[in-house]
Amino acid sequence: MGQSQSDEETQVELWQIQKLYKKFASECPSGNLHLHEFKKIFGLGTSQLSEEESEYMDSIFRSFDTNQDDAIDFLEYVAAVHLVLRGKLEDRLRWSFKVYDSDGNGLLEKHEVKHIIKIIYAIKKHSGELQGDHLTPEQICNQIFQIVDINQDGQISLEEFIEGAKKDEWVLDHLKLDVKPCVWFNENQSNIIE
Repeated sequence: MGQSQSDEETQVELWQIQKLYKKFASECPSGNLHLHEFKKIFGLGTSQLSEEESEYMDSIFRSFDTNQDDAIDFLEYVAAVHLVLRGKLEDRLRWSFKVYDSDGNGLLEKHEVKHIIKIIYAIKKHSGELQGDHLTPEQICNQIFQIVDINQDGQISLEEFIEGAKKDEWVLDHLKLDVKPCVWFNENQSNIIE
């Protein structure tokens, strides 16, 4: 099977990625990208972020900080860029799972799923992107657990997460953390590469 990509996503040219790496090196001469720099690269100053958006960016940053040293080094950065720009659906779902799994135990409890869904819900509501189902974050979380928690143990494993998202479009839409990387990259390349 081929890689599933959104119609909105377009190809990012190699020269653009190379300039992005140059920008990383110039913005982070120490070789480490810290949270405030990470937000700046995405064009988000801390003063303009809502509490939900800031918390969401914090969660994404932590997911890319694989060695948990509160900084993204160049190798972590390259891996993150590759995942976001070129990753297959399953790789993106694994990353999404990692963002949801705040305690890092390899299982998602309801409070973890509901927490991220509340953040995404607040961001979508604030930006006017809220979808037509108008379920509350609690209802969305409960429905996800009904569909995805196959063994009904009150926790979602990585396997249940991936299989549930692949089998049900509604679940996929609510679980996948879609940062629309190519669209964001192309819209913001002047901020990144100049």
